[in-house]
Amino acid sequence: MNIVLCGMMGSGKTTVAREISETYNLVWVDTDEEIVKEYGEINGIFADRGEEGFRDIESSVTKKVAESYNNAVISLGGGCVLRQCNVQYLKQTGKIFYLRTSPEVVISRIKGDTTRPLLQGDLEERVRTISAARSAIYEAAADYIIDTDDKSAKCIAKIIMEQMQA
Repeated sequence: MNIVLCGMMGSGKTTVAREISETYNLVWVDTDEEIVKEYGEINGIFADRGEEGFRDIESSVTKKVAESYNNAVISLGGGCVLRQCNVQYLKQTGKIFYLRTSPEVVISRIKGDTTRPLLQGDLEERVRTISAARSAIYEAAADYIIDTDDKSAKCIAKIIMEQMQA
C-alpha cells in the first residue's frame, strides 16, 4: 500500500516524503520529478501547452506511478488531485494524506521561489486564492488529514506511519 502526499505547494510534501523514505526505508517517487524526467521543465510545459496540457501529462504520469509502485511514498504536485481520475488511480494502490497548511505558512515557505508557474504575480493573493479554491478538493480526496503548521517533518512522518499501521 502506497503512502500518497497531497496538498498545496509549500505544504511540505517533498520534505515529509524524504523523511519517510529515509527513516522507514521506502522508495520515494515525486510525480513532478517524473514529469520533468520524461517531458522537461514544468515551466516550459506550461508555456508550450498551457495548464490543461500540463494536467494531461500529469494524469498520464500519475496513472503510471500508481500502477508501478507498491509500498512507496508518493509526493504529488499541488494540483494533481484536481482531476478525479488521478484520485481514483492513487486510491487503487494507496492511502492519500492531505498535508493541510495555512496560507500564511505556505507563503513564508515559498517566498522568492520563481519555479512555480501558478504563483506569478502577487504571491500572497495567489496563494490565498488557490488555497481557498482547493482546500475542499484536497479534503475530499484525502483518506487522512494532517494539520502541518506547527509540526516538524519527522513528527508528520511518524503520524503517517502510525495511521498506515492502524
